[in-house]
Amino acid sequence: MVIRSLELETVCGITSRLPQHDKIEMAFWGRSNVGKSSLLNGLWNRKSMARISSQPGKTQTINYYNVNSQFYMVDLPGYGYAKVSRELTAKWMKMIETYFDTSRALRVVFLLIDIRHDPTNQDTQMYRMLYEKGFNPLIIATKSDKIKKHAVAKNIARIRSVLGADKETPVLPYSALNREGREEIWEYIDYFVENMHI
Repeated sequence: MVIRSLELETVCGITSRLPQHDKIEMAFWGRSNVGKSSLLNGLWNRKSMARISSQPGKTQTINYYNVNSQFYMVDLPGYGYAKVSRELTAKWMKMIETYFDTSRALRVVFLLIDIRHDPTNQDTQMYRMLYEKGFNPLIIATKSDKIKKHAVAKNIARIRSVLGADKETPVLPYSALNREGREEIWEYIDYFVENMHI
């Protein structure tokens, strides 16, 4: 897909009213510091459209990016960030769950997992929650440049096993450093844009 236009159209915080769109939405979610903003910037070929920080918890809002006036890529706050209060964490989680439960346009959730490690208990909980809400998340295994090439397939199999994902669930390795895996992710996005509608 050629990106002709990209706009951060809506930013929603804890007290915001979430918008309803007439174009499909695809959400990107994962543990804090898993590389979500780096992934989005890599997919868009932009340096800093999605804000990147070495500090976890940079994304504290639901950010709706309008792509080509065709669909939305939705950047969700990461989970598992320990340096905020439990009360604030609970409010973020409630906001995200409200989004999953009420968006009429959300069709796909990409769940990001660090390929270097087994999914955490929280990763597994979030994956199961999404499944119970009717989504079959696609997994993006980030930071694939941080492990040896021969270990990629083994680690992907381990991610699938720990999450309890079936063999048909895509687990797509991605490197923000060299953009490896970018085209495969776009193939899925292109397919969803062409075949999923409101």
